[in-house]
Amino acid sequence: MATVIDVSRERFEELVAEALDTIPPELTQAMSNVVVTVVDEPPEPDLLGLYTGVPLTERGDWYSGVLPDRIEIYRHSICRVCDTEDDVVDEVRITVVHEVGHHFGIDDQRLHELGW
Repeated sequence: MATVIDVSRERFEELVAEALDTIPPELTQAMSNVVVTVVDEPPEPDLLGLYTGVPLTERGDWYSGVLPDRIEIYRHSICRVCDTEDDVVDEVRITVVHEVGHHFGIDDQRLHELGW
């Protein structure tokens, strides 16, 4: 039976923050009205992250006074697919960049073509 890697919530949150820090400043400065959170369990099995909101490319003059978009990174799901903490570091970065890509209006197909 495979061992599931256990990364504490505090450490996992650090990994998410570090992953966000790897995004080029010109992109993070363009991010608007979005919050990134760590959630232990996903709403669907095997989901590593989820973007919910209105992508920047779809916002218009009507976009005002709305709740922030959400990027959720699922700690237990990521830990379940990883064998080592180094794997967790890599998967967190991939998942964070993937979900931030959705915030910028990039769909799954294009993100996968780009390696995310």
